[in-house]
Formats: sequence, structure tokens, C-alpha cells
Amino acid sequence: MKIIELPIEFEFHGQKNYIYPSLIILNHELTLVDTGYTNFLPLIENQMMKSGYGMKDLKNIIITHYDDDYIGSLYEFKEKYPWVHLIASETESPFISGEKKSERLVQAEERLETLSNEEKEFGKWFIRQLESLKHVPIDEKVHDGELILENTCKVVATPGHTSGHISLYFPSIQSVITGDAAVNENHSLVIANPHFCLDIVKAEQSLTKIKKLKAKHYYCYHGGKLTL
Repeated sequence: MKIIELPIEFEFHGQKNYIYPSLIILNHELTLVDTGYTNFLPLIENQMMKSGYGMKDLKNIIITHYDDDYIGSLYEFKEKYPWVHLIASETESPFISGEKKSERLVQAEERLETLSNEEKEFGKWFIRQLESLKHVPIDEKVHDGELILENTCKVVATPGHTSGHISLYFPSIQSVITGDAAVNENHSLVIANPHFCLDIVKAEQSLTKIKKLKAKHYYCYHGGKLTL
């Protein structure tokens, strides 16, 4: 098995940005981890095909947590590739499926009144983004310590950024896919957007937890792969 990152370039508020979804290759079957913003399906498809992989081999999508830059294109993927098996944590699944109002939307609405007039426009835009996300039922709901993908991948609960956030640990290749539990900043693992964390103390504990795995390779959605 192996993991590759898919560098996705895009513009956000006039600035060039990147995200790095991960693609897991196991026995000629593909598992995509996280799906980018809404309408990112073609960008991710192009990167997968550039890397030499066909969409017909896409078997699973794992979602690390509910945020618009992680689940934005999930509905598009499921609509175009209906056979794909969707995996997320038990805690995040009701937000993704629409059974519960997402924690991120609740947070954004509560903070709106505390923002300055300049910040409020962005706050309102962010709320509209979250409200426009299309819901998708999750096929497999996972828990901390569970082994998935033919027992090659261990689910690691990493709450803090959101309550049900998960990271993925691959002991055989000493690799971790971090989601927003960590970002690669100046060749170091740090907490992603501390001001957005729902519980900063738990976020710090989760960062320590994945560092203690002592992996060689950390695949960070923000900042890209870090090899120690």
C-alpha cells in the first residue's frame, strides 16, 4: 500500500492557496481522504488522473471532519460515483448527513454578533457557505482504535478542531493523515486555525497524541506532507 498527496491549487479571496487531500492505494483500490470545497470534484479528479489513477478504482471516501473545505464536494462525488463507500466518525456523521445542525454552523452563528462591522461580512458569507453544503448519508461510522481498510489503517480520535475529528494511522508505512489535527507550518506540526477550534485544550492533546505515534510521514491537508 502507499499514500500520495493531491496538491490542489485554487484562489481564495484573491490569493493563491493549496490543499492536499490524500489518496490511499491498497490492492489497486483507491480511498480518497476529504474532498475539498464545493465544486472541487474536477480539480481532484484531474490530480488523481495525473498521478496515474482512474476514477473507476475509487472505492472509499473517508471524511476526517465536518468543515466546508473538507466535505464541500462530497455530495458531488457520491452523485457521480454512487458506488463509493463513505466513512466518517460516529460523532461527525449526523452533521454530514444533516440529521443534526453542524457544530461549525452553530459556532459561526454564535460568533457573528461579536464581530466588527468589517468582519461581519465575512461571517455572513461563511454562514451562507455552511448552509449551502449538501448533506450525504454516511455508510460506515467508525470509532477510536478501530481498524479499517483491511486492517491497514487505525482510526485515531483527535477531537478539538471539531468534537468527532479523526486522523488515520498506518503502522506498516509509519504514516499519519492528520486532517485538521495538525498542519505543516515551517516544517513543524502545529494546531490548525486555533481560533476555529471548538475545544483548544483537546486540540492540543490531539496534536500531542499524533506526535507520539512517531510516524515518519505526516500527510497534512494544509501545508502538505511532512517527513521527519
